[in-house]
Amino acid sequence: MSEIGIGLFGLGTVGTGVVKILQENAAQIAKRTGAKMVVKHAVVHNVNKTRSGIINTFPITDNPKDILENDSIEIVVEVMGSIDAARDIIKRALNAKKHVVTANKDLIAIHGQELVRIAHDNGVDLYYEAAVAGGIPILRTLTSSFTADEISRVAGIINGTSNFILTQMAVNHLSYAQALQLAQDKGFAEADPTNDVEGFDAAYKLIILSNFAFGVQPVLGDVNIKGISDLTDTDIQDAHQLGFAIKLLGVAERVDNAISIEVAPHLVPLDHPLATVHNENNAVLVNGESVGEIILYGPGAGELPTANSVLSDLTNVATDLALNTSGRPFNSFNQDLPLAKPSQRKARRFIVIEVKDTPGAMYSVTGIFASAQISFTDLKQSPAVNGIARLIAITHPASDAQLNVIKTTLKNADGINLRSEYKIFS
Repeated sequence: MSEIGIGLFGLGTVGTGVVKILQENAAQIAKRTGAKMVVKHAVVHNVNKTRSGIINTFPITDNPKDILENDSIEIVVEVMGSIDAARDIIKRALNAKKHVVTANKDLIAIHGQELVRIAHDNGVDLYYEAAVAGGIPILRTLTSSFTADEISRVAGIINGTSNFILTQMAVNHLSYAQALQLAQDKGFAEADPTNDVEGFDAAYKLIILSNFAFGVQPVLGDVNIKGISDLTDTDIQDAHQLGFAIKLLGVAERVDNAISIEVAPHLVPLDHPLATVHNENNAVLVNGESVGEIILYGPGAGELPTANSVLSDLTNVATDLALNTSGRPFNSFNQDLPLAKPSQRKARRFIVIEVKDTPGAMYSVTGIFASAQISFTDLKQSPAVNGIARLIAITHPASDAQLNVIKTTLKNADGINLRSEYKIFS
């Protein structure tokens, strides 16, 4: 049986999980791939850090050349994080004609196409299943199971930190600050949670999903991004009373002959599968013209789920080596689709407006919406508190362009404030 040498950049949570699976499931992996996968070397930032949970049968150093110039290593696994340093490592590995597996979503979203070209030029593999949704095999599903189908939408909960926070606010009635602190205490949120709670982490993942689903090459500026930090427990309670849960969703969908890409809190009907995805779990929904709607659910992060996706990529590299088919791109789908215009992005809306509790206030609000040609399916007013009434509206489908008219008008309106505005997912 042949042996495949692996060089590991990073031996943190995911890297340790990769070693564990390779060591504990060595016999099964060998039977399925026809090759024995062996970690030959690991490169880390801190060689003095105590590491437990693995059998240390390989050297650990801090010199990248120990892997990049090691002829016994055929596959490089990058789970060190960062962007610039990881990009340099991967480029050097590919140019050294070593196959690469990475879990680095930020890097792939920003520099993925460059790295794909380098891999192709050198006839080696570049896989990154673990970059999106942890243990959920969504990228491979899109490349294999939807090859003959036309996807109309890919959407889902793709950030476990924000979903944990929203779950705690909805189920345990915590404030946003309390839920965030709990997420940090449990290790789900970083000390600086901006990347997660402001939607950037989900946006990077959605860029990769859009590439696989629609063949487009979006950049971060193409994604409409809105996080959850402005959400209040009152918003969540009002939504629940109307039959909705609030979830931070990444949604990429075909609109006419254009593509809309957005990360934002959405109201999801309580009987929809996405509404039942709690805490740090992820779920991705795919709509195909032929197959209809499918949903993949599972842990979006963690040592072993993410490591399992890395192992899936490793076994694919091993298969390519055995069949002498290395160098094929992970995703070869490519097409040009323009970004959808604000007038094309339509949805029902949940809108909260605060107004001074004075005669004619409701009339003024309805007049503003009528001028933008937006009508309501539901409209209710809560009792005034300190002279301010809270109006909650559910609209018929309205475009972003129409909402922009409302926002502009309300900026200049005396005593009327747009508190919240979310799309309704259906």
